[in-house]
Amino acid sequence: MDKIIHFETLGCRLNQDESEGAARCFSNAGFVSDMIPVTAKTEISDSVVLSIINTCTVTGKAEQKARRIIRLLLEKFPASVLVVTGCYAELDGPLIRQINPERICILSGTKKFMLSRIAEEAAGGVLDAQKNLLTQSNVQAFIDECSKKEVSATLNKFTLFTPVFEKHSRSSLKIQDGCNNNCSFCRIHLARGKSVSLDVKDVLERAKDLEAHGAVEIVLTGVNLSQYAGRCADGALLSFGGLLKLLLAQTQKVKYRVSSFYPQHVTEELCAVLADDRVQPFFHLSIQSGSDAILAKMCRPYKVEHVERAVELLRKYKAGCFISCDIIAGFPGESKEDFALTEELCRKCSFAWIHAFPYSARPGTAAKDMKGQVAENIKAERVKVLTSFAQAGKIDFIGNAVGKVFDAIVENSRSIRMGLVASNVFHAVTDNYIHVEFTGSGFIAQGTVVKVKITSALEDNIRTGKEIEARGVLVS
Repeated sequence: MDKIIHFETLGCRLNQDESEGAARCFSNAGFVSDMIPVTAKTEISDSVVLSIINTCTVTGKAEQKARRIIRLLLEKFPASVLVVTGCYAELDGPLIRQINPERICILSGTKKFMLSRIAEEAAGGVLDAQKNLLTQSNVQAFIDECSKKEVSATLNKFTLFTPVFEKHSRSSLKIQDGCNNNCSFCRIHLARGKSVSLDVKDVLERAKDLEAHGAVEIVLTGVNLSQYAGRCADGALLSFGGLLKLLLAQTQKVKYRVSSFYPQHVTEELCAVLADDRVQPFFHLSIQSGSDAILAKMCRPYKVEHVERAVELLRKYKAGCFISCDIIAGFPGESKEDFALTEELCRKCSFAWIHAFPYSARPGTAAKDMKGQVAENIKAERVKVLTSFAQAGKIDFIGNAVGKVFDAIVENSRSIRMGLVASNVFHAVTDNYIHVEFTGSGFIAQGTVVKVKITSALEDNIRTGKEIEARGVLVS
């Protein structure tokens, strides 16, 4: 089958994980799955019969980007039906469909597992692509009809799994979805619902499957990994730390990376598991503010003392680990004093990176109508301050790594020529998440683990937001 299915993914690693799983469903059905992001330079193609975009709603800018990409997909693939799914589609489907009602189908984010059914039907069923039945009206009717029926036990939020990843050099495994928190600024719990966890048996089977297919690293993903509560065979519930301990015991060599965690759940018991050499020295903490007053207004279930304790424990059990965080600038009511406390926290914790966002009022959230909305220029100035902390933190972190050797996974390569000598330049990511570039004369396949010595931090690249942030040399 020479018909192409194009996948576009916006937002978090969890969305990427789900898109890879959906792409595998279409590949197994005989279609060509394309996951190269569309840009203004993408050539117009009539070979794409179906475009699927997995959207995000975490900020207003994320939704704006989704609308821009939707219009690009409609322009670049004029013969395709466009299925919009994900969190943005869950909350604002009718608004999205107005962009082009004749070509856009809406598949709510909580039912994106139905992409596996669409793949089956497009390969010879009621949506047969070869018989030109893969039309907007047919696809939307199929989605609507299936949505009315009771969801099969075999189709759920964890259906879209693949043991082989096409686009990413590192595998990921979705073990949790949804969130039980009700943070005043967040729409994600509205879009994805209450927390659900993949059963322990299924997690172990999938991890073993990934390892058997050659995975050298598995990123454990979820909306809120701190709320993982997987059911064991005897009916008991297992926490994330217990699950990770089992994964380490029942797999052989594959390493694990934790995507994100809440600070109050970073305990001595958890860190004792994280200390294992097969757990990558990279941790991302969901923080949002350094002011207890603002954290309370955000309805966050922790205080600044929990953040400081989490950082202390992680560095105690995992020396030299990369610790990053999220911080929102300009939340309603955030005073100069509140922001000064956030600055103080950044200094005290010396984060290796800070993802700084200006507060974005989200429809349906309590914070949208709070008093004390902060002016946009003040938000921008505070983001600028936090970004300076982030850049200095990363430069310092990489500076401390100079001269040291790390395991790194090769992401991609490019060829260069200096006179008569041809070389390859490789981009790799170290176990502690340094994006490093090194040269070599031979070929190294994507996903290969190599040893790299860091030789310098590329400070200008870090300050300008470029992906490559260090240089290194290959160690034989």
